Amino acid sequence: MKVLVLGSGGREHALTWRLSRDPEVTGVVAAPGNPGIARAHRCLPLDLNTPADVLGLAERERADLTVVGPEAPLERGVADLFRAAGRAIVGPSREGAALECSKAYAKAFMQRHDIPTARFVICDRVDDALRAVGGREFGFPVVVKADGLAGGKGVTVATDRAEAEAAVRAAMLDRQFGSAGASLVIEECLTGPEVSVFVLTDGREIVPLSTAQDHKRIWDGDRGPNTGGMGAFAPSPLMAPQMIADVIQRIARPVVDGMRADGRPYQGFLYISLMLTPHGPKVIEFNVRFGDPEAQVVLPLVEGRLAQTLLDSATGRLTAGQVSESTDRLAGVVLAARNYPAQPETGHEIHGLDQAEAVPGVLVFHAGTRETNGRLVTAGGRVLTVVGRAPTYEGAIAAAYDAASKIEFEGMQYRKDIGQKATNDLSIDRSIY
Repeated sequence: MKVLVLGSGGREHALTWRLSRDPEVTGVVAAPGNPGIARAHRCLPLDLNTPADVLGLAERERADLTVVGPEAPLERGVADLFRAAGRAIVGPSREGAALECSKAYAKAFMQRHDIPTARFVICDRVDDALRAVGGREFGFPVVVKADGLAGGKGVTVATDRAEAEAAVRAAMLDRQFGSAGASLVIEECLTGPEVSVFVLTDGREIVPLSTAQDHKRIWDGDRGPNTGGMGAFAPSPLMAPQMIADVIQRIARPVVDGMRADGRPYQGFLYISLMLTPHGPKVIEFNVRFGDPEAQVVLPLVEGRLAQTLLDSATGRLTAGQVSESTDRLAGVVLAARNYPAQPETGHEIHGLDQAEAVPGVLVFHAGTRETNGRLVTAGGRVLTVVGRAPTYEGAIAAAYDAASKIEFEGMQYRKDIGQKATNDLSIDRSIY
């Protein structure tokens, strides 16, 4: 089986690394890829925003399966074009991608299909949004979300009215997120631990992959602005097998059945972001692809025939039992550039990768890197994800930070508390689930 992986980040590096380990995979190609991927696989230039170009590449490469990393190509209908041409692709249709690409659509969908989520209103006018954040309906803190794609940065948890109104004006008047902020979702702020659940579906059957916990804020202690993710660990110690089964039954199953009933059959990865509230798990949001940096800690846990399972998902033949979850624990630390997430610096040479990768149990996945005159330099906000693997969370965390300490580039920053939530005695009443 020849596999084409679309994308250029840490998630795609993890996908190519994992898929190449399946014995039935005879070749992996990435487009456009990154220097880390290029060390083991061919990387080809490609504009992911042009679905016809993507299909043309898959046809020229005679790819048996195409795996979509980022959400943007899905929003542009790449999966629709592939299916019309009879080519296997992992990812939902453009209509299915609306679960992630439109927060308003996702909230309305959940309301129609009785999927637990926060109370909300959808606002298309500035005046309506300002009234909604006034404090009477939701109180404070209140959550202000841009409707469209905003690179993981379109959410503000406002602690008072002034902050909430500023978030509304920044999105709707200043167009901080471009057209993504033309419409807003205003919702109550849920409380509890956040957990991500990853499943695969062919539109009918559902196969759980694993769980993870992300660290979105830039600084230790979950402080500072939201980012695309500063690290993650997997699996989540909060998600016992029965809890996962309940989430599949109460959330994942209604999503898959509801999309099919709405005439939008959903195939591919489904990333369910949950808040474990005192009233049970509630959906924060959906992603229609694997997360980043969650993919870097979840994919190494997946044992068995992953490539074949993905192909079965793409072709409507998904069955349980081809993949299982390792008993290991993983922790991933993102090394970010100075001034990330606002205006990250780029172009600084990276040192120490060989020493980091020599640490037992460590994987280093590239994200924002490029080759310049034979030197590896930074090329984005999130530069590398350093992943530690061990039988315990403590061992995985120690390995990740040992390796991270051996890498250097000017302005490098990273959180020092990734994975602490896994080792803390988090008190949560699991009986409510």
